[in-house]
Amino acid sequence: MYIPASFRESRIEVLHAFICAHPFGLLISAGDGGLQATPLPFQLEADGGNGTLRAHMARANPHGQALAGAAECLVVFQGEQGYVTPSWYASKQATGKAVPTWNYAAVQARGRPRVVEDAAWLRPHLERLTQAQEGRRAQPWAVDDAPEDYLAAQMKAIVGIEIPIARIEGKWKMSQNRDTADRRGVIAGLRDAGDPHRDPALADRVEIRMKDGP
Repeated sequence: MYIPASFRESRIEVLHAFICAHPFGLLISAGDGGLQATPLPFQLEADGGNGTLRAHMARANPHGQALAGAAECLVVFQGEQGYVTPSWYASKQATGKAVPTWNYAAVQARGRPRVVEDAAWLRPHLERLTQAQEGRRAQPWAVDDAPEDYLAAQMKAIVGIEIPIARIEGKWKMSQNRDTADRRGVIAGLRDAGDPHRDPALADRVEIRMKDGP
């Protein structure tokens, strides 16, 4: 991923927090059959290093067979993103020298995948993945709520994917290449209730990066 210095995010705790906040990633690999991509919810285990990603997919998915022989795969996580009109820039009003762009945040993780068929691995993975989402509910559903014979049949239909992260990088393109007046204009535009490109969540991201420095 091309990352200019002003957009680079390398703090591991920030990258991990981003994945946990946006766990639905795109798993990509290349093999004899060409490129394959599968969107999946991931569970991240922080292990003191880059971390380990865990997921599962249908046993019938041919991507699982391709991953079994893959030397490397890529997982892409995307967060807030949106269009930035030059009409928000103070510099555009002064000089007219401005063009549209797109702001976004993304994390890419690479590693060698391992396909897992062991039920003793799958069950805890499913429990942790479920708890990460259901834990916010007033009456959370748990894996144990389903009948054991039903769960056993469901687990036979899936395989696990484990990816120790060998390399991880983040890109926060949040108008850091603009001056302070332009960045304030972007924040105001994204928060303008009457603007068709209003996006308060993206405005918050731009503002956080502005406070963090260039």
